[in-house]
Amino acid sequence: MSEISVPEEFNVGAYLLDRHMQEGRSNKIAIYFQDETYTYAQLLELANKAGNAVRDLGLERENRVLICLPDSPEFVAVYFGAMRIGAVPVPVNTMASWREYVYYLNDSRAKVFVTTSGIWDLLSGHKDDLRFLRATVLVDDQRPDCHHLSTLLRAASAKLTPVQTSRNDMAFWLYSSGTTGTPKGVIHLHHDLPHFMSPLCEQVLNLSTEDVVFSTSKMFFSYGRNNSLDSVFLTGTSAVLSPERPTPENILHVLEKYRPTILYSVPSSYAAILRFMDQQEVEPDLSFLRMCLSAGEALPLVVFEHWKKKLGLEIINGVGSSDVGAIYMSNRPGQVQSGSSGKILSGFEARLVHEGSQEVPQGEIGTLWIKNKGTTPGYWNKHTKTQQVICHDWFSTGDQFFQDDHGNYHYAGREDDMLKPGGIWMSPLEVEDLLLRHPAVNECGIVGYRDANELEKPLAFVVLNKGYAPSDDLAHELKEHVKSYTAHYKYPRWIKFVDELPRTATGKLQRYKLKSLIDYDGQT
Repeated sequence: MSEISVPEEFNVGAYLLDRHMQEGRSNKIAIYFQDETYTYAQLLELANKAGNAVRDLGLERENRVLICLPDSPEFVAVYFGAMRIGAVPVPVNTMASWREYVYYLNDSRAKVFVTTSGIWDLLSGHKDDLRFLRATVLVDDQRPDCHHLSTLLRAASAKLTPVQTSRNDMAFWLYSSGTTGTPKGVIHLHHDLPHFMSPLCEQVLNLSTEDVVFSTSKMFFSYGRNNSLDSVFLTGTSAVLSPERPTPENILHVLEKYRPTILYSVPSSYAAILRFMDQQEVEPDLSFLRMCLSAGEALPLVVFEHWKKKLGLEIINGVGSSDVGAIYMSNRPGQVQSGSSGKILSGFEARLVHEGSQEVPQGEIGTLWIKNKGTTPGYWNKHTKTQQVICHDWFSTGDQFFQDDHGNYHYAGREDDMLKPGGIWMSPLEVEDLLLRHPAVNECGIVGYRDANELEKPLAFVVLNKGYAPSDDLAHELKEHVKSYTAHYKYPRWIKFVDELPRTATGKLQRYKLKSLIDYDGQT
């Protein structure tokens, strides 16, 4: 891989769009969306209009704009438009709770919020809590207290000269869950993307302008943004965007309609697609796919083998993070070592260390540290946490691996208690706090439990208050209680009632002992 050089003055929002005009891709389709197509030239015009529109609302250089939208051309336009005026787009989860949105808006100090009417309605009773918000823009409805994006775009100029930002200016943020349950604002700079995205595109995907990609993970996730936005506009390919929930039926409909060459997904989604196809009398024709990529959580061997047997395609397993920026470790096409996470991509350096930064011998488990010029410089307003994970040029991922004799890395869990159901990080502390709000719950503890497909999901150990007895009805009630407060993927799939929880002499919950108690029959 050739050395990547980024000039001192560099605006990644301009680089990812304007370059295609200069290289003859003005009329090439960049996005397929609900029976419509958008060329690179049309998206440049849309991004210019979006940048002018949010600037007219008072968004200034380095100000944040919170984007909470389904995958759509509007998402792309506002994201790029913000960077083109030197502002900082902050995509957030469309499945979050109102409490999380209040936190995102206040912590980021976003002046502008671009979202849907349904999400804005969640905040209807909490608008007085939003300390920095100055303007809300809706994409799907007219409200007296909000602006409408279509109206703003019609009035805005299609001409915008991108701000001359430094390569070290903030370009975009993402929010990642923390071990305390408080999300961290992961900062990325304008020069980061060429460094963290190019290795995957060149060494694994081998993307060309003829490729069409589809990602079941949405763009407000780091992995989804890498798939549908970063890699596409870096290489001049095309992306299929779908605002629908990624159910097996919806995924297969999109695949058969647009016939993409590359499918990005997560293990739990691949497993769900397989279960759905196994129930169909006629299997879909997916022969147009040349590559299937997986990340977000460890890929179980049973899913890999079932997919390969059914479709004749290997799932290329990779590992990445919001903090590093993209996938930094992956198997390669034709060189897949099933059960492993592959090797470190060129452009990244890796170390496996014990506490105290001592490297471990080959074959022993250690915490993975990564070095790359595109890794986050730190977390917004989280100085202590930044110091805990960044040491000079190295970033501690918190993931534990061992390396085999062939140089392949094998995942061995987390050094903290974080879980990743469906490829999305969650803190067990957050769900425990929600369970404790139910009058039946005295104590509780969340750990990961692997289902029949070897995919990790939350399991709750619950100690009941007096007057309550274990039952299937109560277990169902507790699950629904959690769902009512937070994103669907975080709720415990299983509830195990116990008389007490294992704790240290100082009262700290011993999660490793909870894991040793799991003998659950797996019924949800």
